[in-house]
Amino acid sequence: MFPLRPSSISLLTVLPHLVAVSLVATFGFAASPLLAQHSQEPTSVTLEGTVMAEAPSTTSISDSPQRFITQHEGTFNGQHVAYSAIAGETFLKSKDGEPRASIFSTSYVKNGVKDVSTRPVTFLWNGGPGSASLWLHMGVFGPKRVDIPSDARDDGAPPYAIIDNPGAFLDISDIVFIDPVGTGFSHVMGETEAKEFYGVKQDAESIAEFIHQWTSENGRWNSPKFIGGESYGTTRSAAVIKELEGRFDDIAVNGIILVSAILDFSIENHSPGNEIPNMMHLPTMAATAKYHGKAGEGIALEDFVQQARDYAIGDYAHALLQGESLSAEERVAVRKKLAWFTGLSESYLEQTDLRPQPARFQKELLRDQGLTVGRLDSRYTGVDMDSAGEHSDSDPSFYGIDGSYSTAINAYLRGDLGVRTERHYNVIGSLGGPWDWKTPGMPFNYFNVAPYIGTAMRQNSGLQVFVAAGYYDFATPFFAAEYSLNRAGVVPERVIFKYYEAGHMMYIHHPSLHALQADVHAFIEQNS
Repeated sequence: MFPLRPSSISLLTVLPHLVAVSLVATFGFAASPLLAQHSQEPTSVTLEGTVMAEAPSTTSISDSPQRFITQHEGTFNGQHVAYSAIAGETFLKSKDGEPRASIFSTSYVKNGVKDVSTRPVTFLWNGGPGSASLWLHMGVFGPKRVDIPSDARDDGAPPYAIIDNPGAFLDISDIVFIDPVGTGFSHVMGETEAKEFYGVKQDAESIAEFIHQWTSENGRWNSPKFIGGESYGTTRSAAVIKELEGRFDDIAVNGIILVSAILDFSIENHSPGNEIPNMMHLPTMAATAKYHGKAGEGIALEDFVQQARDYAIGDYAHALLQGESLSAEERVAVRKKLAWFTGLSESYLEQTDLRPQPARFQKELLRDQGLTVGRLDSRYTGVDMDSAGEHSDSDPSFYGIDGSYSTAINAYLRGDLGVRTERHYNVIGSLGGPWDWKTPGMPFNYFNVAPYIGTAMRQNSGLQVFVAAGYYDFATPFFAAEYSLNRAGVVPERVIFKYYEAGHMMYIHHPSLHALQADVHAFIEQNS
């Protein structure tokens, strides 16, 4: 999900765990030996598409991982699919065989596949860091999704509709949703300290270890593989590809899916003298101003945004880099042009020294209406207690959706998928410890993982990258994603950008949901 600044971020990812199953007469499949050894697995019966899981036994989870298996069927992109859902734990162990951590994942595996080398598998997680995988799971790529208002209205109170998701790509790929250590039901074990997992490299190593273990357990080394994440999950994706493909026992990857990408964190550093964030956020300000009727009248959104891109990297960049040497005449011209793009008054822009930071913009744009606009999705508006303040009280585009997603994942896991646990499902921000941003070989004051993707692409001629970006996303602005992937050794011919008229979680907007699902489906199908 949404990234925090490097100084304050905590862990947010998703590590699904997938297990192979084979056909049997009764339900169409039987647990593999790997699954059959665990007495915690519930049995299941299928009643016209509804799966009811019996309560598992009370065997201690210290003996073996808990896994809950249920059988389902559905129609995805016009194809009927019978599949197994495996929700449960994978233990990461120390060299002496003692469990260090339990990673909870939810895997969806098509039944009856005779040659798994023809069946792709996709590993997905969210971001934060410190968030579980519920957003991608229950929002866009899982077989069920929570249905909330598409037009940037608050999600209200339960009950929420948890509905079939026919646009999920389960027709062409198995899917594994992963909750990193400290998120969801995942946790450290024994005497292990959380700091062993709470860091850029530590986290990526644990995810890569999970993928290695899952791939070996399920005999999927020769299957096409995709990895992907959202927000800090894209940062994690870059770090994970380094771990997967940077060793002699590589797991080669066909594609990386980046939803709301943040790779170069210089855009989050608004320290005086760093002009990059000012340039990177301007096109998002222009899109937002147009959406709320403050700018761009009579101009198509794509055209207006392109004009903002051109100005940001051209005359605006030239003006910012001059600093105090900027002439009075050019300052007036820049101020007028910024007002035209952003919908803010020239007097206010002068007060900000021609550098309106995103948080100030979100408060100022609709101040005359007593409203603030969202950070994750600037289509959303909220009402602060103090309309004269400089910053929003909170983000209306987060509190407008959080209740529905938290409810949906708990209801779905503990209901349809038969998960029995007393553990609390940690949605986001509850790591309880600092995040380690120190990364070997990276300058301490410049955190940028885009070169990891560049290296992987140069060393794997089959690796493709898909980038999904929302026009109304201030957390990970689309222009910054373009900037970071337009250098650092990335191979531009193998990077695909797609844009959506929504924000950070573009899939909460129904037209964008369907477009994103179609785009990712095509990406996986074309690169398998």
